Amino acid sequence: MINHRRSTSVDAYVGCRLKQRREDLGISQERLAELLGLSFQQVQKYERGLNRVGASRLFQLCGLLSVDPSFFFDGLNVALGPGVSETQNETETLSTASLLSAPGALELLADYARLKSSAQRKKVIELIKILADND
Repeated sequence: MINHRRSTSVDAYVGCRLKQRREDLGISQERLAELLGLSFQQVQKYERGLNRVGASRLFQLCGLLSVDPSFFFDGLNVALGPGVSETQNETETLSTASLLSAPGALELLADYARLKSSAQRKKVIELIKILADND
């Protein structure tokens, strides 16, 4: 039997996208919680993917954050093809979601995307590899 209450990597991905949009708009967790009629802890749980965002809540978020529902799933590849089990797909999605949920990951990606020079981008990657290897 499937446990419908357990959050998944898709929930983590939706949470990352929620946090990204909230921060892009400069809205605090407290303010978003107030607009939703929730505690800020619940917003934190949504953003971390610990709690699932239900369909009606997702619809409400779309209105508050001025996005289409597809925004929360853009870049998420969860279509199960022939021969791909849900477990395999879940593992692949989890790695993407966990990378995006690392502290500072979204900020790093946003700043990286602003770099115009491919040479600068290569240097940033080299620097990060050096720092990660020395850690």
